[in-house]
Amino acid sequence: MDWFYQKEAAERAVRYLRGIKGVSNLITVRARPTPSDVKQRIRQALERGAEFDAGRISVEIQGNKAILRGTVRSYAELRDAERAARNAPGVTEVENNLTIDAGVYVDV
Repeated sequence: MDWFYQKEAAERAVRYLRGIKGVSNLITVRARPTPSDVKQRIRQALERGAEFDAGRISVEIQGNKAILRGTVRSYAELRDAERAARNAPGVTEVENNLTIDAGVYVDV
């Protein structure tokens, strides 16, 4: 859970139900990630993606928004990078400023 009030509400919801003799509330409240934590998690997700050249993608965090800039080789990579950012904890919005430039990459 993200908020302490949610933990308390869960306990209140069951404490007075018929047949309940006691409640041990072991629910933990998640710490909110810092912007640098979120940025690092997005960067790690991009680096795990074998199709990415993560060095060509920059990540900026403004509040709950992740901003992606740089170049990728395809629309699929653009979408995968956006998905990696959306799945990071604390991100509620992604501004995807990536551009597709297939000519940037040369196979040797």
